[in-house]
Amino acid sequence: MRKLTMTVLPFAFLGLAACAQTQDGPAAGPALSAATAEVRDAAGRVVATATARDQAGLTVRIDATGLRPGTYAVHLHAVGRCDPPDFATAGPHWNPTTNQHGRLNPLGPHFGDLPNIEIGEDGRGSIAFAISSGSVRRGEHVLLDADGAALVIHANADDYRTDPTGNSGGRIACGVFG
Repeated sequence: MRKLTMTVLPFAFLGLAACAQTQDGPAAGPALSAATAEVRDAAGRVVATATARDQAGLTVRIDATGLRPGTYAVHLHAVGRCDPPDFATAGPHWNPTTNQHGRLNPLGPHFGDLPNIEIGEDGRGSIAFAISSGSVRRGEHVLLDADGAALVIHANADDYRTDPTGNSGGRIACGVFG
């Protein structure tokens, strides 16, 4: 059985521009695949943006700007639909390896398990993380398959243990990767 490795990379994207250039211009080789999502609450207000790109596996960054202070679960979901008010159309968590939920669960984690995001008093928070054997559009574990994918923010923090959702509460915001 393959193990999933996730690493929180709070400032992972700071060096991306420098890594993509050589003294002679853009680095040679295939272009990296990327996708973005505007994450909206049930009223349609943008509360975060997410970027997924092929870098060290699948690297995802979330920047929240419109949530109340607190700790929220963030998950990748298997379907690229976000119909309000409950965002149930995003389907279950992205789980191509059929593991259980939670990095503290001995039968987990699966690819949709992400770190919680901390939102400060100013309504802002950011996280970045890598899923070593995932990718945006190519390879064995593709995020953007035929029905797409979404990023969902939940009402509560993830306990990193309880299957299938980490006791994270309802879905309060959702964004489709495109």
